[in-house]
Order: sequence, then structure tokens, then C-alpha cells
Amino acid sequence: MPELPEVEALKDFLTEHLTGHEIVRVLPVAISVLKTYDPPLTAVEGGEVTAVHRHGKFLDLETADGLHLVTHLARAGWLHWRDRLPDGPPRPGKGPLALRVALETGEGFDLTEAGTQKRLAVYLVRDPGEIPGVARLGPDPLADGFDEERFAALLKNERRQLKGALRDQSLIAGVGNAYSDEILHAARMSPFKLAASLTPEETHTLYAALRDTLTQAVERSRGVAAGRLKAEKKSGLRVHGRTGEACPVCGDTVREVSFSDSSLQYCPTCQTGGKPLADRRMSRLLK
Repeated sequence: MPELPEVEALKDFLTEHLTGHEIVRVLPVAISVLKTYDPPLTAVEGGEVTAVHRHGKFLDLETADGLHLVTHLARAGWLHWRDRLPDGPPRPGKGPLALRVALETGEGFDLTEAGTQKRLAVYLVRDPGEIPGVARLGPDPLADGFDEERFAALLKNERRQLKGALRDQSLIAGVGNAYSDEILHAARMSPFKLAASLTPEETHTLYAALRDTLTQAVERSRGVAAGRLKAEKKSGLRVHGRTGEACPVCGDTVREVSFSDSSLQYCPTCQTGGKPLADRRMSRLLK
């Protein structure tokens, strides 16, 4: 799933390639992708893109008419830039193409989604705050005003485990499964540790890991073409998606805890005092 660093990089890329250009056509290929109907999607056609924004994991194309074409790429969605779009409209079918946006220059981009769980979402609204997912977003962890004091206040009465708290978009916007693993590894903390149990020193450590991990990921992604962002993200991850590999910090084997629709990765030596975490789903499979 694209998270804050990748969406920030896409925002920068689209700012460079879209700003000042006219959207001449928006073609939904998968009907399920469109989540709003008023104003109609055709209303954005003929509009000049004046800015590109990021709200958590949402991309927002703003036009001179005051409309916002907002996209959430979900787990398996992606944006593919085309220097020259194919002639003729795309054909609806079983392929990954979900929506196409064409500019007056003949350039544009496709939104695609792999797999059978179609969660990619596109909205056309007058105010991004009309979108429930945007309206409920917590603070952006890389915003200038997001200081350690504010972070501590968010966690003070948080009774969930750190992994779940960091992924909650209404608590902190933009962090998902991959970067929550990376942040906790950098902080040397168990993903199962309760957020409200952190000491002031631990809160300081976690805040620094949050900011540093995301800042470094954004810097790695800056200037990378849209088509190479996935590979760039994977190359920079130290524990997420690396089950069975050696931890780059201590050399221990990276382990995994599986859930119904996701998994987390961690280093026992760095994060849990050398003790493996219980993986109830895997234990059931082995019985």
C-alpha cells in the first residue's frame, strides 16, 4: 500500500507534470472506483490544474474551478504516468485499469488496481473535507506543528498496542503497515507494547523514530519517477516484508506475526528482548 512517503513523492511528481495543464478527459473504466456523483465527473473536464495536495494517503488535484479530484490508492492501487496516452477510449474489462486522466498535451495518467478486492477510490468534490476519510484524518506527522508535545498528548490515553495506534489514520495521518514496522524497529520497541504505557523517554524515542523514518523515506523518494517508487520503497525497508532475512542492525532473523488480512515484521533482538511474539494464526495452522 502506498503510504505517506510514496504519496508525497507522487504529489511532487504530479505538481511538476500537471500544474498549469488542462484536464480534457476523465474516463472511469471500473465503475466501482467512483465514490461521488455530484458534481459529475465531467465537471472537472476543461479545468486547469492549479495545485496538487496530499491529505494523509489521499492525493488531491485542485483545479481553477475550485473542484478537487481526490484519489486514495488503497492497498493495491497505483498511478502510472503516460507521456503519450493510447488513442481511443480504454475498453472496460477484467484488467487492472480503473480510471484514466488525459491532458491537452496528450499526456496523462492511469490509475490501476491489482487483485480482486477493489478498494481504490476516486472522488470529485468542492471541498476535500466532504470526503469522510479525509475529514477524520489526524495530524500529519511531518507537519511543522506536529511536535513531541502533541505526539505525547495523542498517546497519553491510547489503550491500544503501538502497531495499531500508529496505523490509525484518525490518530496520525499517513502511516500504514510498512512504515509502522519500520518506525517501531528504529525505536527498538515491540509492536505489542501499549501506547499509554510509554515513559517520557520512550515517547521521545518513538517520536524521533517516527519523524526520522518518514523524513528519510520522503528524501529517498524525492525525484524518483512514479513508476520506480514501489521499488524504491522496498529497497529502503529494513524489516517490513523481510521475514526470514537478517536484521541489518543486529543480524538476528526477522520474524513475522500474521493476521487475517495483513502481517507485521519485527526483530526479536532489537525489539522484544530476544523473545518471539505469539503468532496465533500461524500456531493454528501448524496444529
